Amino acid sequence: MGPKSMNYRIVFLSTALALLAWSAPPAKAWGCKGHQTVAWIAEKHLTAEARQLVEKLLGENSIDPQLKRWCGNSTTDLLVDASTWPDDVRNERKNGPWHYIDIPRGKHNGDLDGYCGPEGCVTSVIEQQRAILKDNSADPVKRAEAIRYLVHFVGDMHQPLHAITNADNGGNCVPVKYFRHQPLLNALRPEREDYSPNLHQIWDTEMVERDMEISSPLRYADELDEKFHAQSAAWEAAGIHVDTWAWESHERAETAVYDALPEKIAVEPDIKLKSCAENNHMGERMFAKHLAVAEVYQTSAAKAAETSLAEAGVRLAMILNEAAKAPDRSPQGWAAGDSALRAGPPSDLM
Repeated sequence: MGPKSMNYRIVFLSTALALLAWSAPPAKAWGCKGHQTVAWIAEKHLTAEARQLVEKLLGENSIDPQLKRWCGNSTTDLLVDASTWPDDVRNERKNGPWHYIDIPRGKHNGDLDGYCGPEGCVTSVIEQQRAILKDNSADPVKRAEAIRYLVHFVGDMHQPLHAITNADNGGNCVPVKYFRHQPLLNALRPEREDYSPNLHQIWDTEMVERDMEISSPLRYADELDEKFHAQSAAWEAAGIHVDTWAWESHERAETAVYDALPEKIAVEPDIKLKSCAENNHMGERMFAKHLAVAEVYQTSAAKAAETSLAEAGVRLAMILNEAAKAPDRSPQGWAAGDSALRAGPPSDLM
């Protein structure tokens, strides 16, 4: 194959990859393999009670077999299979805003409520679904869905670009050349100034899968769990603080995503975009920077992504373990486990 043929092949492959990206569902943080990795890591940290709870709720309230699964049905593990379900029902449930929180770049602390829209955001929904799962009297179908939402959204929140915006839709409006892949304009909707690959896209999928090389999500989870064994104990000891986790992810986006780029991007006004053509043609302005990332950026970013995935898995397990310890308030629980409450106060208080 001559140089000219090779160039045509590269252009063809880049175009094909871009078309695939534009046809896929939006903002699948970490992609299929990343979300599955988070679930596998979490399983390594589940208590026996939590494992039993997960298996019972997911096993008895299964996913609709007619549902189109973007990641396929390549696993029989219930929690791993559940990890990608919220993307499958994203349009049907209209849960798009639940996958992220738009904390403006340049912010470093404070109350997150102001960044959470009326439809909710990833932090508010994690707390909501956490409460549902802990309620043993809740509908088992809803509790099973709570597990599916939690395994996905805890992963989403730890993808740094799901906890930040620079008036760029979490990096979706920042075209980048990723190794050989040149950013191409979405020819189907050019007026929107969408390019692929872009900064968000490579963090969602390409960088993690390049770091994985030929590993399966299970093997990758084994590697990360061993690598972050010492840190895991500290993460568990710190307890469950969802807002703190979001701020940590936001700070990682500041340093490992934006500050590490070969050309600095200025902090933009706090504007929510409907398309990359807004904010004075954000997409075209960023395209004009000709940002290119390769081995140096990949190496540093992969380290940050590995930490995020490991944290997400351990912290997801903490939430599931907490739910398994919750008092049983179901009718069966009252009958079996609350005899002391029904018997009245101790005799020395009467």
